[in-house]
Amino acid sequence: MQAAIEIMLYSQIHMKSPREFWPRWAESLRRYQLHELAASFLEAGSPLALLGAQALYFGRGFVQSDQLTALAETLEEDGEARAFASFLTQGGTDQ
Repeated sequence: MQAAIEIMLYSQIHMKSPREFWPRWAESLRRYQLHELAASFLEAGSPLALLGAQALYFGRGFVQSDQLTALAETLEEDGEARAFASFLTQGGTDQ
C-alpha cells in the first residue's frame, strides 16, 4: 500500500503541467482538421467534457500516461477547457 502511495506522489510531483501538452495536442488536431470541432465541443459541452475526464481517470487503471492524465485535468476544469478551446482557435498562442 505504501509503495502505491509513493508511486502516486512521485507521478504527481514529476508530471508536467497540462498546458505543456497543449501545443502537441493542437498540432495533432490541426493536422486532421479537427481543431475547430474540438474547440466547439470544449466551449459548449462542459458536461460532456466532465464525463470525458471521468472516463480518462477511470482508464488510468488500464493505461498509465501523463498525457491522458493532463487531458483529464484539462477537461475537468471548465476554465482550462475553455482556455484550451481558445488556444485552438487562436492558432496556438498561449495566453
